[in-house]
Amino acid sequence: MKAQDDTSVIKMLGLKLPTDPRWVNIVEKNIEEILTDHAYCEQKATSTAISLIVSFPEYSDLVQEMVKLVKEEISHFKLVHDKILERGWTMGRDRKDEYVLALLKFFPKGGSRTTQLVHRLLLAALIEARSCERFRLLSEQLEDQELATFYRNLMISEAGHYTMFLGFARQYGDRQEVDQKWQQLLEFEAEVMSNLSTGGSIHG
Repeated sequence: MKAQDDTSVIKMLGLKLPTDPRWVNIVEKNIEEILTDHAYCEQKATSTAISLIVSFPEYSDLVQEMVKLVKEEISHFKLVHDKILERGWTMGRDRKDEYVLALLKFFPKGGSRTTQLVHRLLLAALIEARSCERFRLLSEQLEDQELATFYRNLMISEAGHYTMFLGFARQYGDRQEVDQKWQQLLEFEAEVMSNLSTGGSIHG
């Protein structure tokens, strides 16, 4: 049943390649490291929402949702930071996110404002989808039940963010073209995932 559940979640999110199961075992041994990386992911998600507001202020419905998202993501950052402090740790330094850096190479630079917006929305949707898939794994496989519950709650939010970003991309761009780009991006992401080492980070 679990294998079927994993397949259905991957299908629901559109992802082409499931996370290597060894990843959770590495996380178990590096909880402090994963929490620090997660905290920075929440910071960057906040920055992404702010950047979309600044870059595309004429898209009023997008701006309204991004304002809500800024509040939600920064509250998630605080939740993760609180977990770090509760365990007697301090937040470590940020490091490059090889996963995101690789994804940024997929779309060419330039193009119309609408094209740039659609590309940014699709990238954001994909990052949220992968985060959702990984949070689900953590919620089901971590031995630390407190953290498992923590990630179960966050997983639900990530799924909502994924559908929101993808919905806006389809709203602002040509639906057929957007869907084609989305499928191409998903294939590219699967290749990126297959080439990443299994490390103690949210996306690595």
